[in-house]
Amino acid sequence: MSDAISTYNATLDPQRAAICDRLRTLIDAALPQATSKIWHAIPVWWVGENVVVGYTERKTGVVLMFWNGQRFDEPELEASGSFHMAQIAYEDAAKIDEQKVSRWLAKAGTNIWDFASERRAFAARRKAKAVKAPKARAKTKAKAKTKAKTKAKAVKRPKAKRRAKAK
Repeated sequence: MSDAISTYNATLDPQRAAICDRLRTLIDAALPQATSKIWHAIPVWWVGENVVVGYTERKTGVVLMFWNGQRFDEPELEASGSFHMAQIAYEDAAKIDEQKVSRWLAKAGTNIWDFASERRAFAARRKAKAVKAPKARAKTKAKAKTKAKTKAKAVKRPKAKRRAKAK
């Protein structure tokens, strides 16, 4: 058990700390191959390079989050965020249905969203775009300079010549 997660749980009020302690026990038992740590200020569990489950304190209670939870086909888990995350909130440790949580955790350990590969692919696309961008910017700057010169010439022409040209 990670000391950072114990510290996180200890900072909560007793009711929420009890929920977090119970969830942590269930997660550690169901995912012995997972590594746990504090990530973005919340406790999470990783299988390989991919985050699979975590929890956080919110106004509604303690929220148990599954990073690929929308793929579990579990009606109690509600979709959250723009990726595959699904979650459930708990206000009392006694309301945690251990059988359901164990089933969800079993799915979390095998039905893993390949977050690490998607993150690398996104970074590669962004890098490729950045390499192409300077050329595009140079063309844009050249066009802007040409337009500025054209406007400057139009402004320098005397009014009489403009009127004559307009007729």
